[in-house]
Amino acid sequence: MTTQTPTPARTRRTALIGAIFLMATSAIGPGFITQTTTFTAALGAAFAFGILMSILVDFVVQMNIWRIISVSGKRAHELANAVVPGAGYVLAALVILGGLVFNIGNVAGSGLGLNAALGLDPKLGGLISALIAISIFVVKRAGMAMDRLLIGLGVLMILLTVYVAIVSDPPVGAALRQTVLPDEIDFAAITTIIGGTVGGYITYSGAHRLLDSGTTGPEHIREVTRGALTGIAVTGIMRFVLFLAILGVVSGGVVLNTKGNATAQAFESAAGEFGLRAFGVILWAAAITSVVGAAFTSVSFFDAFSKRFSEPRPRSWATVAFIGVTTTIFLLIGTAPSALLVFAGGFNGLILPIGFTILLYAAWRRRELLRGYAYPVWLLVLGAVVAALTWYMGIISARSIFEYLAG
Repeated sequence: MTTQTPTPARTRRTALIGAIFLMATSAIGPGFITQTTTFTAALGAAFAFGILMSILVDFVVQMNIWRIISVSGKRAHELANAVVPGAGYVLAALVILGGLVFNIGNVAGSGLGLNAALGLDPKLGGLISALIAISIFVVKRAGMAMDRLLIGLGVLMILLTVYVAIVSDPPVGAALRQTVLPDEIDFAAITTIIGGTVGGYITYSGAHRLLDSGTTGPEHIREVTRGALTGIAVTGIMRFVLFLAILGVVSGGVVLNTKGNATAQAFESAAGEFGLRAFGVILWAAAITSVVGAAFTSVSFFDAFSKRFSEPRPRSWATVAFIGVTTTIFLLIGTAPSALLVFAGGFNGLILPIGFTILLYAAWRRRELLRGYAYPVWLLVLGAVVAALTWYMGIISARSIFEYLAG
């Protein structure tokens, strides 16, 4: 039996779908699941407005990032160095360090997921998950293997969460109304959820995957735009469905223990034993896809310091090493140190405005970097508004980090 080699167009299409799910699943990691549960328990249906705000910011950021990077054919740090010499090295260092620390949390989350789903020891579950993630990058067609894993697990996460959302019977009408007319607006919650779903390595995950597939240049602008919109839609659906699943439980009178595993409690309250196991699978899928996304995207910035990492095989082995280092740290300490996670969170809060502002400037004033492409003015204007918002969020985040570390 012979296997047919995929045509370049088919390979590019698969990679585009993979980029969509890489962006979406990276944005829906263990941290987002925990944050959504905490804020829904505190704000109820009013948190729908926060979800909407995160999706709108995501739309502006990803539409600009995907378009600028794919049209230029350059990675984010290459564009940053071209605009402000040395800025690319700073951006790369921030992404790599933030991704390294957060990946410890992602491995820990995968271990907790298998513990809830199968009863495995969390450390053993984390090790097994890491080995699965590593196996993706040791095969010859690592990119295609990664795409298929992300697509499969992304669909599984959505289907399981939809089921729990249905059986929890949330007040959909109230949620829809408060999406646009909230009884309460919690800016701290909005800032946190945006930083956790758009900041850090997540910003560049899908766009950098597109470069590997060869989907570059102005001639691909339509499929890039369609891919970005689809990725935002997938992310938005998962965010709202998870919110509705938790809202149904909270509205039913269940008081969640937000100091414990509140999401597991919510899923078990909604769907019994199956709900608890489903939560374990969802958490595991969210965590392992985030392990893959954080490792792939962080390593895609390695060639800022050495061009040999621009080659597929050295980059794959560097990704394996990246996952191996974070897994070893997790096995030694059992979880991500809270101080490091907070510190990395501060980095994430700064990565988005720094990188986003530089790339917007490239689109505005450095047209030669975009191969002469006439950039849409409306996207630049929306991008400038969101960039100002992310700078405000970044300053608040950095201040909180310094206060935490000083105290």
